[in-house]
Amino acid sequence: MTDGTRPTGGTDRPDAADEDVLFDIDGHAARVTLNRPRALNALTHAMVLRVDAALTEWEHDASVRTVVLTGAGERGLCAGGDIRAIHDDARVRGGASGPFWRDEYRLNARIARYPKPYVALMDGIVMGGGVGVSAHGSVRVVTERSRVAMPETGIGFVPDVGGTHLLARAPGELGTHLGLTGAQAGAADALLCGLADHHVPSEALPALLRDLARLPAEEAVRAHATPPEPGVLAADRGWIDACYAAATVEEIVDRLAADGAPAAKEAAETLAGRSPTALKVTLAALRRARRLGTLERVLEQEYRVSRACLDSPDLVEGIRAQVVDKDRRPRWAPATLAGVAEADVERCFAPRGDGGLGLAPGPEDAAG
Repeated sequence: MTDGTRPTGGTDRPDAADEDVLFDIDGHAARVTLNRPRALNALTHAMVLRVDAALTEWEHDASVRTVVLTGAGERGLCAGGDIRAIHDDARVRGGASGPFWRDEYRLNARIARYPKPYVALMDGIVMGGGVGVSAHGSVRVVTERSRVAMPETGIGFVPDVGGTHLLARAPGELGTHLGLTGAQAGAADALLCGLADHHVPSEALPALLRDLARLPAEEAVRAHATPPEPGVLAADRGWIDACYAAATVEEIVDRLAADGAPAAKEAAETLAGRSPTALKVTLAALRRARRLGTLERVLEQEYRVSRACLDSPDLVEGIRAQVVDKDRRPRWAPATLAGVAEADVERCFAPRGDGGLGLAPGPEDAAG
């Protein structure tokens, strides 16, 4: 620590209010605040590196007993990675996205194995990369405002940041439903799916932060935890498990369309608007993640898939339609599920010869 209270590069700098990540220490708790509220705290490469450096410093600081992650503003913890930057990089093949993902995914793995309690306050929007820096933590707190999602198929991408590991471990086929549709999970559903551990009312967060500074993390959280309002996924388990257990995306869509539940039909309509390639690769990634077991092996797989997505026209087109031009009318290529060849899916999982993330020994994901 540079001054006994803050990590290097933290809020001791004169321009700290303009920093994309803020760091502070209160009592025994070190706090990371993602500080891009106008961009819903979307992650940049520089932010990832700064958080990682702070974790290194705090890991060896005996005065720090707990790390707490929060997001600036009222809208959410983090909406994901900076997809405009990824769009621009993919469009010109600039080569910046690969190194960003490499450091981001390594940070996700580190968070999961961090030796001190890592408390993520998942208030508001928590999507994509926001899930990666929160849902791998040891103490994950949602509120009544939480909306947790992996919406990547809507932009021609595939769930990453360890998302396929988390979704593959959800009960039944709930993770398959969330991964393919990108549906948002509220507090109760996030708890059901294993994406969070506790519900704390948003109005209690200031008191929780004060208690985290002086009490053990689990004790502090339990003092403020309450039961959430009922979710929707528990009641929908019947049609979700029956429909998403199918072997192919085509059959999943057929089962959803034929099911009598209105929500099943809505899911089929949602899938009809998603990237066909992303849907098929996502289903394969989720099924393989179940067999891979460890987060590190799944992250290695996700890194290969993400790099492959950079070569797909759907990523640039999906971000264009949803974020850049906002016409919400992506032109996917191929445009139909039938047009996506199995070889195209398999190519996304092939080793790239770049050494991967260095987290797990060799590509051990089973085919099929």
